[in-house]
Amino acid sequence: MNSSEPQLITDPALSDILAQLIRREPIFHRPEFGTTREAFEKMTTRDFWEVGASGRRYSRHDVLDLLEERFQQDQSGNIWETSDFNCKRLGADTYLLTYTLMQAGKRKTRRSTIWQQTTEGWKIVYHQGTLVQDE
Repeated sequence: MNSSEPQLITDPALSDILAQLIRREPIFHRPEFGTTREAFEKMTTRDFWEVGASGRRYSRHDVLDLLEERFQQDQSGNIWETSDFNCKRLGADTYLLTYTLMQAGKRKTRRSTIWQQTTEGWKIVYHQGTLVQDE
C-alpha cells in the first residue's frame, strides 16, 4: 500500500452490516439477488445513478437498459475477485462500502457503493468504479 493512501478500518460495530453488503458486491453480478430488470429496479432507489470507470455519469434508466442487455448473454465466464472491503456509516440506515475489484485478473478498479437499508431490504443509492492506472 502506498503511504499516501488512507488507512481504511471498518468500525467493529458495523461488522454485521459489512458482511451483509459484501455478499451483494459487486452489484448487479450476484445472480442470487436477481438477473432481471425488475430485480435490478428493486435493488436501486428511484434516484440511483453511477459514475463509470471512464468518468461518465449514467442514469438509473441507462444502467437498467445496459443490465437488461447484458444478462441476455451468458455471464458464466466472468471472473470477479473482490478485496479490501471497508464500510462506513454515512447516516441513519445509509452506508458507504468501498472495495477493490479485479476482473479476469486484468482490470483493476476501486469501487464505492452507497447503500440504504429500507423496509424492503438493501437498496443501492449510488455507485462508482474508478480504474486503477498505475500501482
